[in-house]
Amino acid sequence: MTHPVLARIATAHGRPGPVVMGVVNVTPDSFSDGGRWIETDAAIAHGHQLVAEGATVVDVGGESTRPGAQRPSEAEELRRVVPVVKALAADGIAVSVDTMRARVAEAALEAGGVIINDVSGGLADPAMPALVAASGAPFVVMHWRGHAHDMQTKAEYADVVAEVCAEMIARVDMLLAAGASRDQLVLDPGIGFAKTAEHNWHLLAGLERVVDLGYPVLLGTSRKGFLGSVGRAPGEERPLDARAVVTAATSARAARAGVWCVRVHDVSATVDAIDVATALGEVQP
Repeated sequence: MTHPVLARIATAHGRPGPVVMGVVNVTPDSFSDGGRWIETDAAIAHGHQLVAEGATVVDVGGESTRPGAQRPSEAEELRRVVPVVKALAADGIAVSVDTMRARVAEAALEAGGVIINDVSGGLADPAMPALVAASGAPFVVMHWRGHAHDMQTKAEYADVVAEVCAEMIARVDMLLAAGASRDQLVLDPGIGFAKTAEHNWHLLAGLERVVDLGYPVLLGTSRKGFLGSVGRAPGEERPLDARAVVTAATSARAARAGVWCVRVHDVSATVDAIDVATALGEVQP
């Protein structure tokens, strides 16, 4: 059974291939565009621009999760996020809140948000599972092994695809035991979170194994470091603003695998890539 919110989003999406989720970072220090949308009015305008480019969902976050990032206070995260969520939702946009804090998630839902996107999968805040169960909102269960300041020290796997799948399902089981329903849950393999570049590529190659777990899957690769360095000499990287094409290539890969949603900064490039994959008959109906 499909969750009613996810069904409405699919209807609004209205085209083959994954739903496109546009990113609005209301932060001063996000790795990709820190500070560009920190002012409320700028963030709201950017959310509308992403929708105009083809996003069906806008993901609003007030905490950077780049490697090494330090956390803002809960009060500061609320101050950054809630006005943006409220304004976009009032304009009829489906809004996801990118947060690890139950209080921020609750406030965002009260402001009109419809999805909780928690990069910790509910592990960072003990109150999150109960909120997920009580709210009934769709919840993104990302694979996570620790906070940004030390997560890369935990990037050790014998079989990254198998271990990521097993750890996500263990988290699903814990959420179900806390009272969440199966149709609320979306899986995210956590590209770049406690993963090396090699781990990320193995996960992309094995996306079908993630999809075969039987839950909608969200993929977030946008502008990440492993895409900056692919095909480049050691020590050379594409600038952040020059990663739209390589990100779009991973979005086409996601479309072929049957992923539900791709989370991106550069919406137009990803929409174009999915259109090409669709024209080639590579996208599941």
